[in-house]
Amino acid sequence: MFKIHTLTVTPLQSNCYIIHEEKERKCIIIDPGGDGEFIKQKIIDNNLTPTHILATHGHFDHIGAALDLQLSFNIPFLIHKSDEFLVKRLRETSIHFTGIDPGPPPTITSYLNEYAENYKGVEFIVIPTPGHTPGSVCFHLKNENAIFVGDTIFEGGGVGRTDFAYSSQKDLQKSIQTILKLPPNTILYSGHGKPFLLKDYNRSTF
Repeated sequence: MFKIHTLTVTPLQSNCYIIHEEKERKCIIIDPGGDGEFIKQKIIDNNLTPTHILATHGHFDHIGAALDLQLSFNIPFLIHKSDEFLVKRLRETSIHFTGIDPGPPPTITSYLNEYAENYKGVEFIVIPTPGHTPGSVCFHLKNENAIFVGDTIFEGGGVGRTDFAYSSQKDLQKSIQTILKLPPNTILYSGHGKPFLLKDYNRSTF
């Protein structure tokens, strides 16, 4: 069984997730969008040792604290290669949308691959879900009914924005269809908002 800690960070109320086996102290950090000190304190309070930082996509409100955590814990940062351009634009986009300078972007240690990956005992199936961004991915916690979907899909029928120049509504629709094929009792952990069961998602849009 896995323990999932949800931390709401940044002025945009982004969700950062910390995942570890209940009896293990090694953990994975997903989407540390900001408030690095808050995230680090949560890790310390739970006596955890981070091993990797994973990003569902490259928007600033999902990777804003990645460098801080990367340097503090000396751990790798992974993202899909197609979102590398967004990582490089972290600083300018954060300032543009929030007026906050998060500092330099994290160093991409390696790129995410489309198959099961084992991160020190936490094993995910990495599912490419382009649309919101070209390199958006979801992390399906292997052998568990949980998936971390970033900004691909939200509670109540919402979906990620596709009005950016690099976005694609057509790709997003295909990506959501992929997610909808999962078992109905799968719990979806989104980049914003509360987790929800797949069977409760309003499928009328697609």
